[in-house]
Amino acid sequence: MKKNLLIINILFAMLCFSCSSHSPQIYSLNSPKMDIRNYFRGNLEAFGILQDRSGKVIKTFTVKMKGSWQGNDGKLEEDFVFSDGKTDHRVWELKVADDHNFIGKAGDVVGEARGEQYGNAMRMNYVLTIPVDNRKINVKINDWMYLIDNDSLVNVSELRKFGFKVATLTIGFKKIGI
Repeated sequence: MKKNLLIINILFAMLCFSCSSHSPQIYSLNSPKMDIRNYFRGNLEAFGILQDRSGKVIKTFTVKMKGSWQGNDGKLEEDFVFSDGKTDHRVWELKVADDHNFIGKAGDVVGEARGEQYGNAMRMNYVLTIPVDNRKINVKINDWMYLIDNDSLVNVSELRKFGFKVATLTIGFKKIGI
């Protein structure tokens, strides 16, 4: 009986800690200041890795992007090329509500992505539909982006299913043609 109670308490604690996340507001004083309307404007290139839950790199990829804005309404087109030869195209429709909050939509995003930006950091949470073994599954994405300088940005994302981390995505972005 005590053993079962201990196991239940451990599982509950793991579930609680796996869902916790700090607020991007803690980066309010950091610079340079992140504004998705400025950073995701024009041409960008990126490269990254996808790691499974054990940390093993299972894919690498490159991305070419083009962002455009009309006031607070933006469009970001992404073209991915993966190490296994597969490609993907995603178009984000972004809408900035105020200096700190925005929403995003894309064809493979379930509902809306919700984002916050403070200081040099941005966090965006959403559910993404991804292909896995000839089927499609929904995973929760917790994106964190950190502006390094006006041209460079690092993105670290956790992918979760049923509250458990299933993968980590790390991407380096660079503005080009400035």
